[in-house]
Amino acid sequence: MDDFLAGGIVTASFLAGLFFLRFWRETHDRFFLLFALSFWIEGANRFALTRFAAPSEDAPLFYLVRLLAYGLIIVAIVMKNRGIR
Repeated sequence: MDDFLAGGIVTASFLAGLFFLRFWRETHDRFFLLFALSFWIEGANRFALTRFAAPSEDAPLFYLVRLLAYGLIIVAIVMKNRGIR
């Protein structure tokens, strides 16, 4: 059951990335590109956690990857609010 739910999270993350990529292709706004990258990184992290690692999420590497993904979202929001192009 856990693998099934993890697969759903991975699929949803990659689909969300494609959703934001579509908006980036229409507007060429970095906000959407950074969000797409963030979701793809998170999806790849979940896939790696499910397939290649032990069931424990205690490894620091997985937290660093999540920190990178969430950091991209924060950077995108700050850049959008400050008008940085």
